[in-house]
Amino acid sequence: MSKSAAPSTPLREHLDRLSSFEPSEDAPVLSLYLDAQPDQHGRDNYDAWLRKTLSERARTFKGQARESFDQDVARITTFLAEDARRSANGLVMFACAARGLFDTIQLDVPFDDHWLFIGSVPHLYPLARLNDQFPRYAALLVDTNSARLFVFGLGATEKQREVRNVKTRKTSMGGWSQARYQRQVSNFHQQHMKEVVDVLDRVVREESIGKVVVACDPVTMPLLMEQMPKHLAEKVVDVVHLDINTPEHRVLSETLEAMRHRDAENDAEQVTRLLDAWRAGGLGVVGPEATLDALSKAQVEELLIAATPSLLQEMKDFSQERLAEELVTKAQQQSARIRFVENPELLAEVGGVGALLRFKI
Repeated sequence: MSKSAAPSTPLREHLDRLSSFEPSEDAPVLSLYLDAQPDQHGRDNYDAWLRKTLSERARTFKGQARESFDQDVARITTFLAEDARRSANGLVMFACAARGLFDTIQLDVPFDDHWLFIGSVPHLYPLARLNDQFPRYAALLVDTNSARLFVFGLGATEKQREVRNVKTRKTSMGGWSQARYQRQVSNFHQQHMKEVVDVLDRVVREESIGKVVVACDPVTMPLLMEQMPKHLAEKVVDVVHLDINTPEHRVLSETLEAMRHRDAENDAEQVTRLLDAWRAGGLGVVGPEATLDALSKAQVEELLIAATPSLLQEMKDFSQERLAEELVTKAQQQSARIRFVENPELLAEVGGVGALLRFKI
């Protein structure tokens, strides 16, 4: 999903810090990703895989590198036994004892598999993609007398607020009394919407929220939008139909699905923009070689990359996995926007990757 030049995302601090890690060939960096979802018996399912994998990798190191590796394994083992949150569904660890690195991330969302990457720098592609798959946004459920506001990030609720006001009732009065009552009801609704918008505006500003999904009925929507200032209305990416009392987990799943649907549309639009710029000889490059070159010159404004490394065109001296890692890490180092394109067809004809540029050389 698209991000601003310096996006407020749940993993931004980790990605910035880890992407600036200086490489060293003598000190292996372990990047460990674990799917920590419990099995049908409520137990973690990574123990056997981890023991086998660490044992196999240990045999490939000697001397100081082996000593650093063994210290990392001991620290990882201790963390998993003593500090890992039992409710976590995803666990990430970056370790390099020789360089003083030990960074852990505990997530409510799972990974598709377990991975251990060992290299001279942290392996960030899975983390950056997860950051893209589970964006930070606000979801507002509202009717004519109440509202529920959530801030979601990485598949979990970060904050929530409620607004409750006078509940108006239908009446059978007629004539002037009816007209007066309807004006009173209209005033109640207007004041309620003003309060809701004030709360939303404050939360969006304080939490640096860039996108909002609204859930309301067709009667409520015009009342809400009438009170919403332009800068806030521009952040509304979609409107879904959910009852005000919808359970929180369903609010998360359905608004996240709406975000992803809209993002798929944005992917197609942005790829078209990229291809148009490239064909016109303008601010666009495509293919791994040209994109890496643009990244090396700090030209890239936005990297557009296939969401699966195997879709990238192979390059000499680069496996597809290493190429994906190189592209994402360099973009992160330059605070370029990173867009993972889920539709495999959109970038297929240009090697799976391209970039919109800040400037030409």
